[in-house]
Amino acid sequence: MTNAIATLTALNVAAVPFAIRAEKSSDIAARERLLDACFGEGRHARTCQRLRDGRAPAEGLAFSAVRQGRLVGTVRLWHVDAGGRAALVLGPLAVASSCRELGLGGALMRHAIAEAAARGHGAIVLLGDEPYYRRFGFSSAKMDALALPGPFERDRLLGLELRDGALDGAAGLIVATGAAAPVAKPARRALPRAA
Repeated sequence: MTNAIATLTALNVAAVPFAIRAEKSSDIAARERLLDACFGEGRHARTCQRLRDGRAPAEGLAFSAVRQGRLVGTVRLWHVDAGGRAALVLGPLAVASSCRELGLGGALMRHAIAEAAARGHGAIVLLGDEPYYRRFGFSSAKMDALALPGPFERDRLLGLELRDGALDGAAGLIVATGAAAPVAKPARRALPRAA
């Protein structure tokens, strides 16, 4: 009987492959390791990173995916001005290699888009592969007159209107507009005890 219970428990854990929740401060170290594993340590030099440097993600729009108590996916959205139009930039989206066959990337995208729409945002832009992001509604339409603060491949600049017309007339440089990231407080060192 014990073996049957153990087998059922193992099957139940596998049947619920992951949970998506709001990012917690305790996720930071694991998130950074995951991003390094997915994009390499040179990820900080990427053009879209210029839109995130020194900024906090948009309120309520940073998500973690957890499987069996371990962070296995992340996605965040950030405030930007997209050529005169308020928008969000999505990224980075990352999934642990051990979980890529579970549909986690798609689930994180759908969750982030739905939450951004529910919070009243008008548009999301990103730099990515159109064949992958097309299924979520992203396209290069209305992106021709926009540019990023650094080198980028024009056909990879994609947008999604959450409200019709949110990117109409968007032209110029996409720039960060979000709140400044909180400054990390230095760890307090314990003073030696007097003997």
